[in-house]
Amino acid sequence: MSKDHIEGLQGGLTNYGDPAFSLYLRRSFALSTGISSELLARPVVGIATSASGFNNCHRHFPELLDAVKRGVLAAGGLPLDFPTISLGEVFLSPTSLMYRNLMSMDVEEMIRAQPMDSVVLMGGCDKTVPAQLMGAASAGVPAIQLVGGPMMTGRHRGERLGACTDCRRFWAQYRAGKVSGAEIQEVESRLATTAGTCAVMGTASTMACLSEALGMSLPGTATIPAVHADRLRAAEATGRAAVQLIQSKIRPSQVMTAPAIENALRVLLALGGSTNAIIHLTAIAGRLGIELPLARLNELSETTPVLVNLKPTGQHYMEDFFAAGGMSAVLRELKPLLNLDCVSVTGETLGQRLAAENDLYVDPKVIRPTKDPVEPVGGLIALFGSLAPQGAILKRSAADKSLFESEGRAVVFESLQDLAERIDRDDLDVQANDFLVLKNAGPTSSSGMPEAGYLPIPAKLARAGLKDMVRISDARMSGTAFGTVVLHVTPDAAAGGPLALVQSGDRIAISVSQRRIDLLVEASELARRRQALKPSAARPSRGYARLYAEHVLQADRGCDFDFLRGS
Repeated sequence: MSKDHIEGLQGGLTNYGDPAFSLYLRRSFALSTGISSELLARPVVGIATSASGFNNCHRHFPELLDAVKRGVLAAGGLPLDFPTISLGEVFLSPTSLMYRNLMSMDVEEMIRAQPMDSVVLMGGCDKTVPAQLMGAASAGVPAIQLVGGPMMTGRHRGERLGACTDCRRFWAQYRAGKVSGAEIQEVESRLATTAGTCAVMGTASTMACLSEALGMSLPGTATIPAVHADRLRAAEATGRAAVQLIQSKIRPSQVMTAPAIENALRVLLALGGSTNAIIHLTAIAGRLGIELPLARLNELSETTPVLVNLKPTGQHYMEDFFAAGGMSAVLRELKPLLNLDCVSVTGETLGQRLAAENDLYVDPKVIRPTKDPVEPVGGLIALFGSLAPQGAILKRSAADKSLFESEGRAVVFESLQDLAERIDRDDLDVQANDFLVLKNAGPTSSSGMPEAGYLPIPAKLARAGLKDMVRISDARMSGTAFGTVVLHVTPDAAAGGPLALVQSGDRIAISVSQRRIDLLVEASELARRRQALKPSAARPSRGYARLYAEHVLQADRGCDFDFLRGS
């Protein structure tokens, strides 16, 4: 239950059967930390920090935490930090998405269990921000998000490098034999050279921007580079704002409303942002009982242009986006399309914010005006049809438009292991106009829906110069990736969706204009295949893996747990 008044350290007393004793004991133990009685009497701002040795993106969090505490103290609050699970994207097996819900539960329960009047959420790396927003939405305590910020670019032989779009570009060239082993090692050491999240509009940057669009972060803070002095000033300001939240009592449910969620969807489309954000926004909305149908995504996509010229959709990097005007410039361009009455954690409406930012500098090379967009329509769309009855996602802004209306022969990989074993074999029966299909990589599979949807171009085709082809799966794709990749096919194969029935040699048709993806196989043949379908592997017998297997929802419901969704 959320708190209705300021309680400080007196809130949520440990139950010893004697409330007076509980408070006496808590004060005694709190004094053992060396904090004065005067400070202990202040309202408490909890600071959920996700620093970890297994999360390189967050290695600057100790300094950032000090700045938050400075802001809290200056505004008259008592800052008390606490650790939560941290999700370092590249350090987790099988995938970070599988542990996003666990982190959200950790955040929710620690906010609820410990005495705090408001909370600062310190996150950054891909799944940490959505996990924190999901947890805070469920906990109901006034909360504010502080993101770690993007890393700066590196340099390699005269060009800038940014994790991780450029890592994929160079890896593709290495697989095609165009980059040597020695050079790929050079690139490896130059891709990620500072603290912070990926330098492109990947999932981390997308979620940082969407947090600001939702109103959960301070205006102008989403794009500040991790190592910039402004990032520390933003942290201090966030600490001050967290104290003000205690007075205003603005809760996440009052900020992340249905109109605010729609604003975030608009921004996602204008950014050419990560496909992962659809899953995360759906999960965040679901915690508050807000439905986010994929059909609505298509409606908004038709009237929302892509404005931000950043990799992987464009050419620039997050540090350029920050210098070009950042989220304020994007929101101002989108103003006629946005719900301006939405309230942020500052208590200010979006309309009031934009009215106060009229003199903002904007670099049109990076943030394009609506009259001259990067793309005239949104970067993401949902496809429906006999292969994906509940939807699939295509990032059309990062895809080859010549493939948008096409039909191809399926080359099927039954699993991630099958993909790894056969994709580079010279005897693989595959041609450039075929459709690569990966099965059993969705949320209900044992792999936990990894970022494997960016199937590599088969080695023999890559050596011949092929750079893109249609790829279809129930997996996800990194926000830093690019190509004509259809993702999140729902229901997934492990749950017995139509994808489970696809066989090599089948014909599949894609029509972006019609928003369709269809398996061109007779219904009688599909019925025969379904009867012959083998049951999926046995579920895990214990622990979090069992909880996940028994309760995870499909991608169109945000891959959240069924028992965590709000009513």
